[in-house]
Amino acid sequence: MLDRATPNLPSRDLTATSLFYAQLGFKETFKDDGWLILQRDTIQIEFFPWTPLDPKTNIASCCLRVTDCRSLHQAFGEANLPASHLHIPRISEPVEQPWGLTEFALIDPDGNLLRCLSPSPGAATNDDANT
Repeated sequence: MLDRATPNLPSRDLTATSLFYAQLGFKETFKDDGWLILQRDTIQIEFFPWTPLDPKTNIASCCLRVTDCRSLHQAFGEANLPASHLHIPRISEPVEQPWGLTEFALIDPDGNLLRCLSPSPGAATNDDANT
């Protein structure tokens, strides 16, 4: 097994979380009453139950560093999530950042923020920033 880290995010309802992420192409690899692991290709996210969670005040987040976040955004777009900052869940459009990364944000139904990042086309690569 390669060294890696996986985000552990709160969920008000593990079944509802699994169903939401299934729309984004994630599959359950483990689930019991106290833990959920979802996987999409090499991306793995873990969830723990936290029923008092308020999606509007949730500050949990993680970064998903991928090879091509525009392709990931396109795949996530099939779930037809709103883009308005007034909605939970929602997804933003990819943006080329001045620091050489393309990024978009996904807010899930529990208010968890997933920042999806990849090197911008033509940007100089920095192994420390992109791995």
